Amino acid sequence: MDLHQHYPGLSDLRRRAQQRLPKFVWEYLDSGTGQEATKRRNRSALDQIGFLPSILHGPQQVDLSTRFLGQDCALPFGFSPLGMSGLIWPDAEGHLARCAARQNIPYSLSTVASQSPEDLAPHLGGDAWFQLYPPKDEEIRRDMLARARTAGFNTLVLTVDVPVASRRERQVRSGLTQPPRLTPRLLAQVAQCPAWAFGMARHHRHEGGMPHMRTLDKYISEHSQSLSSTAHIGYLLRTSPDWDYVKWLRDNWQGAFVIKGVMRPEDAAPLKQIGVDALWVSNHAGRQFDGCPATIEMLPEIRAASTLPLIFDSGIEGGLDILRALALGADFVMLGRAPHFALAALGAAGPDHLCDILRKDLEANMGQLGLKSLSDLASLQIRNIPLQSDP
Repeated sequence: MDLHQHYPGLSDLRRRAQQRLPKFVWEYLDSGTGQEATKRRNRSALDQIGFLPSILHGPQQVDLSTRFLGQDCALPFGFSPLGMSGLIWPDAEGHLARCAARQNIPYSLSTVASQSPEDLAPHLGGDAWFQLYPPKDEEIRRDMLARARTAGFNTLVLTVDVPVASRRERQVRSGLTQPPRLTPRLLAQVAQCPAWAFGMARHHRHEGGMPHMRTLDKYISEHSQSLSSTAHIGYLLRTSPDWDYVKWLRDNWQGAFVIKGVMRPEDAAPLKQIGVDALWVSNHAGRQFDGCPATIEMLPEIRAASTLPLIFDSGIEGGLDILRALALGADFVMLGRAPHFALAALGAAGPDHLCDILRKDLEANMGQLGLKSLSDLASLQIRNIPLQSDP
């Protein structure tokens, strides 16, 4: 089957994913927090960024390669960490890690994913990132860093925009709890999605058919206290990091060090002084705080405030959005929901197909703009496109 004929865009993968996932899984993946205003702002703000096409350049060969944090990448994007990634599709972390290795792009594993650094070690490419939710206990912290390093992760990402559990109301309404439990209500949803159900039963046959956060097994007692329905077991270990915490990590991690969740320009200078290697500009895709500006709105201000490399996420739905982020100051883009839509839609073939969609979209849009390489983005003429109001 020609996947491009049936699924030419990310919207097609998203639609197919929703059809194949139980409702509680879909709501976990797709939801934001509050009224989801920040999630909508991320999209609408990107839509307002336009460029003037450039003509008469003759035949063009587009080069999408880039160098980021000392690594040569074939494409200007990678796969973001996603908590409980394995809830979306069986062996999600393995599928995404193997795809990233094939495509020569970064893959990020979350502390609260359903596979551990040791599980992923055989599948990692040369550019693997470990995303840390900050453990309070120093010994656990040291052990996690050692495990990530031994498994082959070369970049550490500290997420700083989740000081407390968010309220994702859609997720709660769907019936999902942490840890996931197959109540009669959820089983009724599962029964309508046989591919997901059989895959989960097979892959997690020793875990009661549902994934859990394997990285944390080593540290969690069987008598852990109960948590809210949107908080997970990782909150029993975590602390809200401060500046001293960041300094400690910098001193104890030998490799690239990224801070994820930066939205204020004034935070850039002190982070550079500590020795951070890159800033990840993100509002957590609208999943944490609903009163936040769109990430793309803050990107130029943070670019003006720092010479550090910048990573961008939130709202990306195609190659044109990636170009928008790069043109406004990002050095690299990371994708969270998109590769999981692809996995849920097409299984193992999904992530590679997504990369091909984005590659073709980048090439087509760069051709319209007269760009031969990503370094030519600096020459683009950017225009604001006012959104049309509904009649």
